[in-house]
Amino acid sequence: MTAGVVPYGRKTQRAPAVAEVHVLWITAGLSCDGDSVSITAATQPSLEDVILGAIPGLPKVHLHHPVLAYETGADFLRAFDRAAKGELGPFLLVVEGSIPNEKFKTEGYWAAFGTDLATGQPITTCEWIDKLAPLAWGVVAIGTCATYGGIPAMEGNPTGCMGLPDYLGWKWTSTAGLPIVCVPGCPVQPDNFMEVLLYLLYQAAGLAPPIPLDAALRPTWLFTQTVHEGCDRGGYYEQADFAQEYGSRRCIVKLGCWGPVVHCNVAKRGWMNGIGGCPNVGGVCIGCTMPGFPDKFMPFMDEPPGAKMSSAAVLMYGRTVRALRNFTKSSLDIEPQWRKPGDEIHTGYSPGDWRATRRS
Repeated sequence: MTAGVVPYGRKTQRAPAVAEVHVLWITAGLSCDGDSVSITAATQPSLEDVILGAIPGLPKVHLHHPVLAYETGADFLRAFDRAAKGELGPFLLVVEGSIPNEKFKTEGYWAAFGTDLATGQPITTCEWIDKLAPLAWGVVAIGTCATYGGIPAMEGNPTGCMGLPDYLGWKWTSTAGLPIVCVPGCPVQPDNFMEVLLYLLYQAAGLAPPIPLDAALRPTWLFTQTVHEGCDRGGYYEQADFAQEYGSRRCIVKLGCWGPVVHCNVAKRGWMNGIGGCPNVGGVCIGCTMPGFPDKFMPFMDEPPGAKMSSAAVLMYGRTVRALRNFTKSSLDIEPQWRKPGDEIHTGYSPGDWRATRRS
């Protein structure tokens, strides 16, 4: 097994293929709902293509999202109630937002989703997760708030909130044997999430192997490389050519970019249709896909501690490399001297009978 990859649950066989999948999406965690907004920009694939069955081989998908649903109130919650009772077919539970700690207070609640008709009291987000997660075919945490707690879980917060793996347990597995699948980002990169959803749907249909995850439960093909490794500014770092002010095209490590140590593909993938992405448009990476975000990356906009040492070490080497490359480039920017008009040829060509040469 590849180092850092979480095994596919505790089962040795794949779960049976399914023909229909319900996606139950809870947005009632502590967050800004930015992940729901983000996925509307996805194109590879788009949410519409998945729901409308435009992609061959996928199971039929029924999406239950509070913002995108036609139903409201009790009509919308009916699918969640049925799923909690085990009456709904295989479903994926998607959780957006941090999970609050509802146990350390004597009254009130931090987050809720719908009303219990029997008691008239709000149904807390934690209650829904407790009911639905044990019956789910798979569970996906979307965005950094749901995956690792994010900004609502930073030091000093009054809610005691956390990411879904902390709440359910890092070794938790679904009815199909899947670990929690974490797709971090603040907000999530739209195509990253939709690509993961597509993968899981293909897996549900029996057309894909178990999803590979790293030690932080992130899909390995999306989060193995660092921002720096996919960044257009990486060549400037190698040459110790650092930006001194915003708006420069050079490496922005000294302006506070954490790209060299942050696992994220946004520099290579862009944000929408391959365009944009934090460092591509001049924004420093603040580490939003990492479990330590935001506490371990503050203060933002300051040069990271590790960058001070690494950039100082590369300075002499980089300046030397840059000088040598500039020397080489200057010679390459001039055409060879024999490319000019005149009565004589200077290319080194030796005239002769080429037919005789061929015959010999």
